Amino acid sequence: IMIIVKSREEIELMRESALIVSKTLGMIASEIKEGVTTLYLDKLAEEFIRDHGAIPSFLGLYDFPNSLCMSPNSQVVHGIPNNTPLKNGDVISVDCGAFKNGYHGDHAYSFEIGEVAPEVKKLLKVTKESLYVGIREFKAGNRVEDVGNAIQKYTEGHGYGVVRELVGHGLGQKMHEEPEMPNYGKRGRGKLFVEGMVVAIEPMINMGTRNIKQHKDGWTITTADGKPSAHFEHDVALIDGKPELLSTFQYIYKALGIESNEEDEFRKVPLVL
Repeated sequence: IMIIVKSREEIELMRESALIVSKTLGMIASEIKEGVTTLYLDKLAEEFIRDHGAIPSFLGLYDFPNSLCMSPNSQVVHGIPNNTPLKNGDVISVDCGAFKNGYHGDHAYSFEIGEVAPEVKKLLKVTKESLYVGIREFKAGNRVEDVGNAIQKYTEGHGYGVVRELVGHGLGQKMHEEPEMPNYGKRGRGKLFVEGMVVAIEPMINMGTRNIKQHKDGWTITTADGKPSAHFEHDVALIDGKPELLSTFQYIYKALGIESNEEDEFRKVPLVL
């Protein structure tokens, strides 16, 4: 496995790309609501990314037709934007990528539309918590499956299913670099983490079975039992042996009026929006 280590300068360029994605998701947060179509949001995102001097990473990647992957309810990931209006009670994973200065940013957030059932709210809460539980293990001396094991233990402890077929990944000049970052595993297994690595950590967690099915469009992936799935993703660099967040949910939180200090422990320098 060939890990492409980044210099501090490269990591700062990657932070810029990641923050364009963060700002795009923040813009989406203020527009996403009942009655809006995912295709409309996709167009807004493409314009926003281009206005910030970047290119949508997903558009045309492996022939994907859009700028956002939008996956409501039982869709896990890779959902294609369409003209179906969002409805009250939906949850939807919005995954976005931006390419600037030769580097990709790529992260995701699962949004609630209107009044969401309590058990679905809990799935989202636990999945997002598991993201930080995993990030905490991305440190010097640890290995790839230490992250996956932490996410798996945390989410399976709540009775949820951890998707096996889809994983996080290294990130850089390519959208998908080594190593693969599964959300399950055994402690002490896999590639040793090295200074200057950048990865996208992204738990994809199902309320019911971990099993999924792929649809005929070649993209859409749903839970095998039709129950909801949640997905949260951050870009993280290994700096001075510790995880440093390059992406942020703070633009989303600002739009939604949420106060949170969940990211503070993963930043050397406080984020100024």
